[in-house]
This record gives sequence, structure tokens and C-alpha cells, in this order.
Amino acid sequence: MKLRHTPLSIPANGFWLDGMLAHAPDVRALALCLHSQGHPPLEQPARPVELALQAAGFATMTVNLLTRQEVVRDPDASYNIPRLTERVLIAAEWAAHQPPLTGLPLALVVSDTGCAAAIRAAVRAPERFSAIACMGGRADLAGAEPLRAVRTPVRLIVTPGTTEAGILERAYPLMKGSHHWLALPPSDNERELELLTGRAATTWLRQHLPQVEGSQQA
Repeated sequence: MKLRHTPLSIPANGFWLDGMLAHAPDVRALALCLHSQGHPPLEQPARPVELALQAAGFATMTVNLLTRQEVVRDPDASYNIPRLTERVLIAAEWAAHQPPLTGLPLALVVSDTGCAAAIRAAVRAPERFSAIACMGGRADLAGAEPLRAVRTPVRLIVTPGTTEAGILERAYPLMKGSHHWLALPPSDNERELELLTGRAATTWLRQHLPQVEGSQQA
């Protein structure tokens, strides 16, 4: 599947969020891949998770939830979960009104503090998201009530022995909806872990795509 890559500028309450859309006419769904820390250049080669999603038939829309100015001026910007949540919802709403993307099932792929924002966004708009894949991250920062309330299927992909894993072990039992804990095998190879994480996120999203009438999910 040949993908077209399009730089994006998404309006967000007086700010513009940078994004990159990889899309083709025959995609089956859209994965919204969110950065909540720093402001990485989106023109660089796609990450393993994005490549895995694209190979599985997803369009990917990668978005920086923070602006360059916010990253420079506010060291705590990535922990402003209410603002990140609003921007997750803004990005999803924007995508829903773009002609090439209208009607596509939408899932979230997140890490870092973006996991908390994704969970809160799914609580506020449960009909919009088909699944969430959290690659490590700080889902605990969503708070106890959102963790209990979220009904969008959530997979936590964790690396055993990390600080994040220890924190998530305490947050995970609070979740009452469809949720899954996936511990990656121990490895000192960062590239291998990225590849495993990408496959795990893709598998979860594929499992929770809405069934299309008259067809079977691959």
C-alpha cells in the first residue's frame, strides 16, 4: 500500500499543533499517534509503531500535542493533563471532518503522559475511539475516576522492571472496562523493544476495529 505523507497544522484554541498524516485510499482505519513530551520533528522516518500500523492497513496521523514554545517555556507542560486531553479531542474532531478520513474507525496510540490524556478523552467521548494502546507511559495520571470509568478497550504495554511498570501495576486494577496488561520480554536491545511494542499496539487495535458488514476481520 503506497502512502501519501502530508504535513498538518491543526488549530487548537489559538495554537497550531504540528502533525503528519500518512494515508492511502484503501486504509481500513486511522491510528492517532500522539506525542505529549517534547516537540520531535515529524518529518523524520516513521517509528516502528507507525510502520507496523501502516503495514496492517491503518492510516496514521502523528501529532505533537505541545507547541515548540510550550516545550521551551513550561517545563511542566507535558503534565498538564486537562490541556492534553482537550488537544486529543481536538485532533480527533479535526480528523473526523477531513474528507479522506471521514467515517474511518479511530484508535489512539500513546506514550508518556499522553496515556492519561487519551483515557480522559475516551471517557468524555466514548463513541469516538475504538481502542487505546498505551506504550508504557503514565496512565495513572488520568486519575482514579477516569480509570474506573473508561470503557474504550485499553492495552498497557509495559517493560518489566521499569519505574513506569511499577506505577502502572498500582493503577491497572482500578480499570473496570476492557483492558489488557502486556509485559514485554526483557531485552537490552532498544530497537527490538520498539519493534515488539509496535506489533503489540497494532494487534490490539486490529482486534478492536468495528466489524464491517459482510466481511471478516483479518
